[in-house]
Amino acid sequence: MYKDFRIGLIMKKKYTYFILIALIVAFVVFINSQPSVKPVNTDYQQAFQEKYSVFSLALPTNLSFANEIVPMDHFDVREALDQELLVNTYWQSQTILFIKRANKYFPEIEAILKEKGIPEDFKYLVLAESELKNAVSPSGAVGIWQLLKGTAKDYGLEVNSEVDERYHFKKSTEAACEFLKDAHELFGSWTMAAASYNVGRRGLMKQVNRQKEQNYYNLLLNSETGRYIYRILAIKLILENPDQFGFHVREKDMYYPVPSYEVKVDSSVKDFADFAKKLLINYKLLKYFNPWLRDSFLTNKNQKEYTIRIPKEGYRSYSKIIGYSENDSITVKD
Repeated sequence: MYKDFRIGLIMKKKYTYFILIALIVAFVVFINSQPSVKPVNTDYQQAFQEKYSVFSLALPTNLSFANEIVPMDHFDVREALDQELLVNTYWQSQTILFIKRANKYFPEIEAILKEKGIPEDFKYLVLAESELKNAVSPSGAVGIWQLLKGTAKDYGLEVNSEVDERYHFKKSTEAACEFLKDAHELFGSWTMAAASYNVGRRGLMKQVNRQKEQNYYNLLLNSETGRYIYRILAIKLILENPDQFGFHVREKDMYYPVPSYEVKVDSSVKDFADFAKKLLINYKLLKYFNPWLRDSFLTNKNQKEYTIRIPKEGYRSYSKIIGYSENDSITVKD
């Protein structure tokens, strides 16, 4: 009996030993399966705190648009400008593209504005409208100046399935200038003329009559138009002094005008792909420089003369573009 008792005790110890081993293994497995908690890298945290910061922006004391004073002492004006300045400063990718595109397109816009007697500040309006892209809005406004079909036709632009001059850089800019001159004559203010470009002259005049107020900064307008001038002002402030807002773009990173020459066409064009090859370019480049040509052919029943821009030979190469300003004109018959 004593022997049996010893055997039983030994067996019990063995089972206890096996159970203990199993528990230890299970515990090790459990610990290893848990997500590891890594110690905080104090060097990284310190560098983060030193190098990454988001600042509130200092607003200017004095500001103007088209030589018209912005009332910076008004709290509502300051808050509205602050909002747009923050949005455009911290939406960095968009604003860097503004800076790059402005370098490419502003010289031509500035020349047209000057010729038409429009204040230079209106070059910032086109960025607020379209980001200097040939955009199409939900309401059907088209091109860098976002012209509606009716407005475009009112100001002499051709709009049909083959030709849409709202996409024509020079002609659409000239049409926008004429609209702004008429709006300035109507409202007596360039700021109000700019606001009417967004909401329409009729829509703005309705609010002038309803509120018995002719100053943009004193008008209660819809959200888009109420923010519109402030967005233009924010873009102006940043592009005039990009370094002050943390934007640093090297000269070699800018976009530049591509040297081109003009081809006069007063007949039909059966196929623009063939037309492009005759001029030693491709269909893609032809449409890039002439987005107002809306189809792959041109009927031209009225034998109207059109001016088509063609990039100069070799100037698809970026290295040849910088610093080049020559402008030639030739005539080519299809």
